[in-house]
Amino acid sequence: MSFSIKLTEEERALAESYAKLHSISVSEAFKRVLFDKIEDEYDLNEFAEYESEKQSGTLKTRSVSELWKELDL
Repeated sequence: MSFSIKLTEEERALAESYAKLHSISVSEAFKRVLFDKIEDEYDLNEFAEYESEKQSGTLKTRSVSELWKELDL
């Protein structure tokens, strides 16, 4: 799948500079940044859920030895 976005000349120059700095194409730079952002938001949501469960007393935990047993390690 491909798509296009409209950038100002300043935005285009910044995107090209970023891509060049990391030795990747502008397309790859946008792709990496997009998925990094998605991952960061997912992680923050998971952390917020953890904190909420911890604060409400509904957080379920288990020992490492129980986890190893469950994973047959």
